[in-house]
Amino acid sequence: MKSLRPFKPFAKDQSKNPPPMNRLDQLLRRFSRVAYGLAVLLLYALASTALGFALAPALWIWEHLLRLSQRFPGALHWFGEGFSLALCFFIFGLCLLVVIPFYNWVLPTRVKPFKGGYYTLHALPWFLHNGLFYLVRFTFLPFVTLTPFGVWFLKAMGMKIGRHAFINTEYISDPQLITLGDDAALGGSVRIFAHYGGGGNLVIAPVRVGHRATLGLACCVMGDVIIGDDATILPHSVLLPGSRVGAGETWGGVPARKIEREEMERIKAEIRGLSETLG
Repeated sequence: MKSLRPFKPFAKDQSKNPPPMNRLDQLLRRFSRVAYGLAVLLLYALASTALGFALAPALWIWEHLLRLSQRFPGALHWFGEGFSLALCFFIFGLCLLVVIPFYNWVLPTRVKPFKGGYYTLHALPWFLHNGLFYLVRFTFLPFVTLTPFGVWFLKAMGMKIGRHAFINTEYISDPQLITLGDDAALGGSVRIFAHYGGGGNLVIAPVRVGHRATLGLACCVMGDVIIGDDATILPHSVLLPGSRVGAGETWGGVPARKIEREEMERIKAEIRGLSETLG
């Protein structure tokens, strides 16, 4: 009968981790699961306060509008309540766009490039930064994508956005480490994030999209990717970590690779021929 190995609350192999920053970092690594659970509970508490601050003005207005709508006769009463509730949702969302960047500014959320374990003090700013950002991404950001409010929020969260950049997606993570050049375009449902992980390691690395670069519908850009000026990423392509797209190049596929001009012209000719046949 095999003997059971004693339980150890942290990974034995710390060779890929940077040295601990201090005693607190040592404790985080030693009791990683407990520390992670406490960090999640802390994030829930912070999220509750942020949501509370954003909801307060909406609730105040809702209370006054509710009294007003009760004076309406018949079915207009229900319309008034419905309109008031819908209006307060947007008031809540717009307030959240202000509250979350303020939290991101006052809390230790200065994300830096990193490679190592998930359960370290190095990873804590990344954890907090994305946790706060997701409060908006999964609630109100879809309603302000393609509006000045959405661009303002992304900039307030640290994303560097050039002039006339076009952002038609809310599927963004790590905005603090993402740079978009002038006239860059992110198509619908583009996924762009400045991290990746595997084998017990977390890698945080910046993403840079050059001037006038175009990222097609639903393509995926992972951490440690640089896209040059005037480059094109075809729809549904996946740029793996370490990809370096040269200026003016076209990349496509899963994983994405450079597509030479001759090959691209052949693909276009095949598409035109197919459409003519179907027509």
